[in-house]
Amino acid sequence: MSDPDRNSPAEPRAELRPVQSYWHGTTLSDDFAWLKAANWREVMRDPALLSPEIRAYLEAENAYADLVMADTRAFQERLFGELKGRIKEDDSTVPQPDGAYAYFMRYREGGQHPIVCRLRPAQDEEIMLDGDLLAQGKAFFDLGPACHSPDHRLLAWTCDEAGSEFYTARVRDLAGRADLADVVPDVSGSVVWTSDSGAFFYVRLDQQHRPSQVLLHHLGTPASADRLVHACDDPGFFVSLSRVQTGHFAEISNHDHTTSESWLLDLKDPAKAPMPVAACEKDVRYDVEHHPSLNGRQALLFLTNADGAEDFKIAWTPLETPGRRHWRDLVAHRSGVYILSIVLFHDWLVRLEREDGLPRIVARRLASGEEHQISFPEDAYSLGVDAGFEFATDRLRFSYSSMTTPTEVWDYDLGGRVRQLRKRQEIPSGHDPSAYVTRRLHARAADGEAIPISLLHHKDVRPDGCAPGMIYGYGAYGIAIPAGFVPNRLSLVDRGFVYAIAHVRGGTEKGWRWYREGKVSKKSNTFNDFIAVTEFLVEEKWIHPAKVIAHGGSAGGMLMGVVANSRPDLFAGMVAEVPFVDVLHTMLDDSLPLTPPEWPEWGNPIVEAEAFAAIRAFSPYDNVRAQDYPAILALAGLIDPRVTYWEPAKWIAKLRRLRTNRKLLVFRTNLEAGHAGAAGRFDRLREIALAYAFAIKIAGGSLAG
Repeated sequence: MSDPDRNSPAEPRAELRPVQSYWHGTTLSDDFAWLKAANWREVMRDPALLSPEIRAYLEAENAYADLVMADTRAFQERLFGELKGRIKEDDSTVPQPDGAYAYFMRYREGGQHPIVCRLRPAQDEEIMLDGDLLAQGKAFFDLGPACHSPDHRLLAWTCDEAGSEFYTARVRDLAGRADLADVVPDVSGSVVWTSDSGAFFYVRLDQQHRPSQVLLHHLGTPASADRLVHACDDPGFFVSLSRVQTGHFAEISNHDHTTSESWLLDLKDPAKAPMPVAACEKDVRYDVEHHPSLNGRQALLFLTNADGAEDFKIAWTPLETPGRRHWRDLVAHRSGVYILSIVLFHDWLVRLEREDGLPRIVARRLASGEEHQISFPEDAYSLGVDAGFEFATDRLRFSYSSMTTPTEVWDYDLGGRVRQLRKRQEIPSGHDPSAYVTRRLHARAADGEAIPISLLHHKDVRPDGCAPGMIYGYGAYGIAIPAGFVPNRLSLVDRGFVYAIAHVRGGTEKGWRWYREGKVSKKSNTFNDFIAVTEFLVEEKWIHPAKVIAHGGSAGGMLMGVVANSRPDLFAGMVAEVPFVDVLHTMLDDSLPLTPPEWPEWGNPIVEAEAFAAIRAFSPYDNVRAQDYPAILALAGLIDPRVTYWEPAKWIAKLRRLRTNRKLLVFRTNLEAGHAGAAGRFDRLREIALAYAFAIKIAGGSLAG
């Protein structure tokens, strides 16, 4: 099924135009460097500025993808219908209270974009923002964060109309339901309102697409007059901004993946200079919360890895002495128990933590220090906590799901220890959890590490070596892949697939050590773990050896590229979404948006010969060679600022030149989207349908139903 016949259309062939560069005594030659647009910054803002030559090549690849996948076209439509059938079209979130109002989002039937709403008791809903109306006539539209003002009169909202993640902020008068004249470009993340609702702070992206400054915008003034509040001149750090739960402060954070430094903005007195919290220390991270009366005085709480607390601890200090030497432990560090996040209320400290791959919620009464856990029955599951808007509350909202159980939203009375189910995800086309099985397995790596695997399969599937399988992997930046409910996967599982998540090193499924053991000089553990999981699932007969499909995106796409080079024999096919495959050239180009902040993850090959050699040894593009390769589907976004389109374009071009077999290489670029693909919820399903149709085709499955 995976080899094109001799009548297949000719593949696109990118011209060889070698460009050489010299690093640490080594010559690098890049045959396809011309696919990187010289004016890529301008293209991010206006895709029409892409050179006709590069556009013609990308369009030729898209046309070829359509031709070689033409036999799946009707099947993709059926898959799209299945995927769409599992979405409750007029779905809504559970209203989140804030004083006299409760805020929520919903969708209309057939709608692609969210509608932002609120309620008052005994009154009809009020539509504050209609994403479908705002998106009309636009090739791309992504509604970003929307934040209501403290007095509930205004809504600051953001949108991206290109896919490049340059968001524009506007302000809506909720009484008149019209936008004010305020237009603030190049915003990153959500804004934070001042207490008087007359201004807001925001983070601005610079010309390198890096969030590097915090500014204050007063309503009724032009964005050009906004006051610079904070600037970070180190290109290796990003700036973020968030409101603390009390609403008294906003936290400014300069950070990379391993180090952070914070300042506090007084939202009641925005003219004040930011207050420094604790000075920057390499490899020390902390997040800040505020409490007005902890132990009888205003206090700051920290989620931090300071003092060797690798899996993090919670510390506190009086507000007037924020420096590190004053911090005292509130929840001590416990090795192997990784604290993911905290929620601070007036009477409660809630933490979400993970041990041996499984999350849990722990609530602590601040007055007494008494703690209790919120328990869950399944072997593998996903948890999330929602802090909401209010501080003086005993209500915690959390979400729960597993690979078989649709998402449930619960309100939990922290004092009474009583749960109230607020919503269970509806699957309109039907879903019987008892028809599926979730398992937690472990594969053994060559160095003895036990690698967790989350497995989903239909109850009728047995480990008899017959089933096709899809194995998903990521393994970077300390991101853990939750064993949560993703209804799209059922389209594979219902066709006999075994679906597996390989929780490889580079994530934090087993704590911060699990992350540390899969980065920089130890990055090879990520790749070897994925190979070990694949071999284990084949040896244990969960997956047929000739029907293994690997799947990963972004840094997970890099994982796909590495294992395609090192163990192509293990995989029938691969789906690589926005794959980070040109690692060496990207990390050598410090003008790219993410390069300097990424050096702690991969190493800095510009100045470090060892990092250069290490990255060169695994960088997928640099290690393509003359050998047989699995079938590959690579997906890209033209305006992607995270993994630029030319990375997969160059990778596929090189694979076409060097591979020694004729298995399918399919490359498709969304010419109207960025890193996350299509923005509309249904448009995105068509991309998933393409990926699943490719997987089923390569695994030899039926395209008839």
